[in-house]
Amino acid sequence: MDREGRGPRKARPGRQYHDQEDIMRLPTPTEVADMGIEYVPRRVNIYSLGNRNVRIELSTPDISWPSDWAWKDSLISDNAVDPVARESVYRTMHRVVSKVVLINDDRQVLLVKVTRGFFAGFWTLPGGFVDYGEHPRDGAIREVKEELGLVISIPDHNGETGPRTEEVCEYVLREAIFNDEGIDWISLTYKSDFVDRGQKITPKDDEIEEARWFDVDEAVNRCVSVFDRDAIVTLVGDNQSSSDSQDSM
Repeated sequence: MDREGRGPRKARPGRQYHDQEDIMRLPTPTEVADMGIEYVPRRVNIYSLGNRNVRIELSTPDISWPSDWAWKDSLISDNAVDPVARESVYRTMHRVVSKVVLINDDRQVLLVKVTRGFFAGFWTLPGGFVDYGEHPRDGAIREVKEELGLVISIPDHNGETGPRTEEVCEYVLREAIFNDEGIDWISLTYKSDFVDRGQKITPKDDEIEEARWFDVDEAVNRCVSVFDRDAIVTLVGDNQSSSDSQDSM
């Protein structure tokens, strides 16, 4: 809606904001009530944007399909829309991470200690963000090659990314929001048996400090991410409860 609370207003992708134009913003709860819209609260996101402290209530409106409302894809590219509204859309988009529980013949799990990103200085499973237009399976294989110089395979019995395999693909899919800012994470962690073939682990200089094989119990203890801990327990064996350590993404 506009500054005066009139709406709904539609975004125009590619528009640049000028002072003579009326910037569009999100409605307040009072304004939503005045419009006679009932809604079901889902969560509250709290974050800072420049010098503004923002509190956004995410809700599901109890109405029919709102064809006259602004579409979120249009909001992002309209510069006449309040940055808070655009940031709110951005924060509701999932961050997709793909990782691998790589197991050797001694039934040990390979962990890496990363030097940058969310878990700098901590042990995690190999993997990372899925690229645009990339299947998570391909993303996991690519990340292991980039981070460690290893060529691995992940079973694909459904033929999602290539020929079907006889071996069934084992994986864990998890979703969670870990803090008040509301970033929503989806993590796919695949199981893969390490085939040596004389391959040498070569950690990427600017990203991986160290790579090491750990017994399952120790791997669970060392992982900082609850996603990683749960994946190891689920895919390798329930040798230790992942709830023993403090949860973090």
